[in-house]
Amino acid sequence: MGAKRILEVGTLGGFSTTWFAKALPEDGKVITLEISEKHAKVARENIVNAGYGEKVEIILGSATETIKTLKPDLPFDLVFIDADKQSNTIYFVEAKKMLRKGGLIIVDNVVRNGRVSDPAETDENSEGVRELLKYIQSDKEVDATTIGMAGEKGYDGMLFAYKL
Repeated sequence: MGAKRILEVGTLGGFSTTWFAKALPEDGKVITLEISEKHAKVARENIVNAGYGEKVEIILGSATETIKTLKPDLPFDLVFIDADKQSNTIYFVEAKKMLRKGGLIIVDNVVRNGRVSDPAETDENSEGVRELLKYIQSDKEVDATTIGMAGEKGYDGMLFAYKL
């Protein structure tokens, strides 16, 4: 897709951040939001050790707040959301405002071993995913689908939303 600008919500150890940075052209940039100072420090070390420190900016703080303060010069090409699931809708709505037409938002962990589709499961993570799915159902600015995945850790999935 020719991505040059990526926003990531939820850095953790910097694994996906590093892969995004690796895929970018020389002038590309990843901005990643992380609430935990400990995780941000570990991620920074991992990203620098992988040789991509210049391509990545880690913003420390609650992503529900820091995402609202971002004022990118250019829109993002790709957004990857992999943070607290109860805030998925906030992240999605805010990220979409900064995404270029034809850009992609990917939301991780939206199947959760089938718990999301089970109305008896009322944990905050499942509820957060359900809230996002209900929001997207009436969103006329995106075309979205969920792709399930299965592996040794069970099954889960990712939501892909293309900005029209």
